[in-house]
Amino acid sequence: MPGEKHPKISVDSREPDSVCDSLEAQGATLEIAQLPLGDYVLSERLAVERKTRQDFESSIFDGRLFSQLSGLSAAYSRVVFIVEGEGDGESRLSRAALLGAYSSVISDYGCALFFTRSPQATAEMVFALACHEQLAKPHTLPVFAKRRAKNDSELSRAIVESLPSVGPSLARSLLNYFNNVENVFTAPESELKEVGKIGEKKAKRLREIITRRYRDEEDKSQD
Repeated sequence: MPGEKHPKISVDSREPDSVCDSLEAQGATLEIAQLPLGDYVLSERLAVERKTRQDFESSIFDGRLFSQLSGLSAAYSRVVFIVEGEGDGESRLSRAALLGAYSSVISDYGCALFFTRSPQATAEMVFALACHEQLAKPHTLPVFAKRRAKNDSELSRAIVESLPSVGPSLARSLLNYFNNVENVFTAPESELKEVGKIGEKKAKRLREIITRRYRDEEDKSQD
């Protein structure tokens, strides 16, 4: 129907059903996966990290907060940090400590900070961001949510990891064996089978995907 909005959102598999159900009710198409960074990826440049107030405080104590912020700000040029829940209960942190953490989110890591009262309110904010990012502006949802490479070697590994059934360990093995990305992509099936845990079936699949002609009609990323 005219005026309907159907953004695509990559959602971390550990996120609660209450948020996911609300997103789908609003019209979003969800792609559920265990994301390496962020809880909701809305485009190649924008990710959302969601924490309840209790988890926000816990992440300060155990150090997760700042390591997550560091990874997110390195991988995405736009990061929105949502703190969800009422703030009327007792806090293990002083008001000054909380304000300091909020200030760090904004000034040290360049993230937008947003407060919501409920999972439904969180879903409404995420949906609005997704619509603005994908429908009002031409930013495409990436096929893979991934870290921004810190150096050329890490970028080479990321490229090889994009191949089917290839994780970080196997990508390193392939690059160590073939020396560079080009040699990995041009290696015959017989040589691929010599590396690590690559058997005949996986080697054949790698060669199929590397040599297969790209078909735009199969790629639905622009829908």
